Amino acid sequence: MSIASAPMAPPKPIPALARRAGALKGRVRVPGDKSISHRALMLGLLAVGETRIEGLLEGADVVATARACGALGAVVERGGNGAWNVHGVGVGSLLPPDQVLDFGNAGTGTRLMLGVVAGHPIEATFDGDESLRQRPMRRVLDPLARMGAEVLAASEGGRLPLRLKGARDPIPIEYMSPVASAQVKSAVLLCGLAAPGETTVVEAEATRDHTERMLAHFGADIRVALHGERGRRITIKGRPELAPRRVRVPADPSSAAFPLVAALIVPGSDVILEGVLVNPLRSGLLVTLKEMGARIEELDRREDGGETVADLRVRATMLKGVEVPAARAPSMIDEYPVLAVAASFAQGTTAMRGLSELRVKESDRLAAVAAGLAANGIEHEIAGDDLIVHSKGRVAGGAAVATHMDHRIAMSFLVMGLASEKPVAVDDISFVATSFPGFVELMKKLGAEIG
Repeated sequence: MSIASAPMAPPKPIPALARRAGALKGRVRVPGDKSISHRALMLGLLAVGETRIEGLLEGADVVATARACGALGAVVERGGNGAWNVHGVGVGSLLPPDQVLDFGNAGTGTRLMLGVVAGHPIEATFDGDESLRQRPMRRVLDPLARMGAEVLAASEGGRLPLRLKGARDPIPIEYMSPVASAQVKSAVLLCGLAAPGETTVVEAEATRDHTERMLAHFGADIRVALHGERGRRITIKGRPELAPRRVRVPADPSSAAFPLVAALIVPGSDVILEGVLVNPLRSGLLVTLKEMGARIEELDRREDGGETVADLRVRATMLKGVEVPAARAPSMIDEYPVLAVAASFAQGTTAMRGLSELRVKESDRLAAVAAGLAANGIEHEIAGDDLIVHSKGRVAGGAAVATHMDHRIAMSFLVMGLASEKPVAVDDISFVATSFPGFVELMKKLGAEIG
């Protein structure tokens, strides 16, 4: 059965333009990590009692997840000091929502919450904006069906809007994930919380491990072992009583990527980014940029709330082209658009391998990035799932880039405009707030010209 309804009206487009200015200088903190913010809210929902979350990303994606947690029975409140409190109901005690769970543009929130709902004997309708309705959900729904959940209605290809009926008695499974996806892994583990016995996910390539870390932080019985050369085997024991915890959300490395790359390519820049998450499963961009010769210094590396963070000092550098292996993709999948911008200012060829996952993000990011590069005079090619950029260290610029309602495409090409010979325009930045509220203001604070 399919669900038919009119797509929600997108926000009015807000065009923007970035131009070359002076050196970027200053010390700033980007918003909290989006991945950890989503998970903190959901684990707060599934814990019994009050969870306090500090530094939560207050972008549209995460706020959509907070609303969904409220619709499923939690009391979610933002305190006057900026901290969020979640009064959870516990595993097995979710309430059936009396409204559609509207996730806007939040793919992570949607897929993880599908896992949460799948483990409970309730029904819920999931929907989102036009962009989210195009994103594949079957990769999550297939293992959840094996655990006893049922899709009562969905759009073509298992896409949103869809109505999910959770399992009355969830079945623990062992699941070999066919794709390197932290969202698939997390959905299965979150459903497994409500199943008796043990649920296991096996990954051929290790993906970001925030779900495992946070489950342990909330008291779940979870084990992680190596699997093969680069994979992991994660097992969770079902039906725990999760205890509420204090969570401090570190600065998002995917958001830090934009001022970081800007500081590298704008001559004379010297910027410090405070409290950035440097989890090794999220540090692919830092590794790659350092291979390109980037002057990035980690200051005051420390542990905070179960995650490793550091202040990053970034200084302008003449970068060189490098080979980026496909095995690195899971640790930097959201950062390839802005890496392509960095590669455009490097000397030589940068080959980014194994980018198939970019085709199923908020837009077909591989195609969108290639179109933006072409418009701004950058020699490049797509070979299968590889993006190869040839550069002589300069970018002509002067083009208007179509963002396809994708916040990372918008921010990446605005960063390009800060160092290109002519300004670069984007057709819409209205979606930037989904992950990086205050992006333009923060960049202006460092000296960028964006308007």
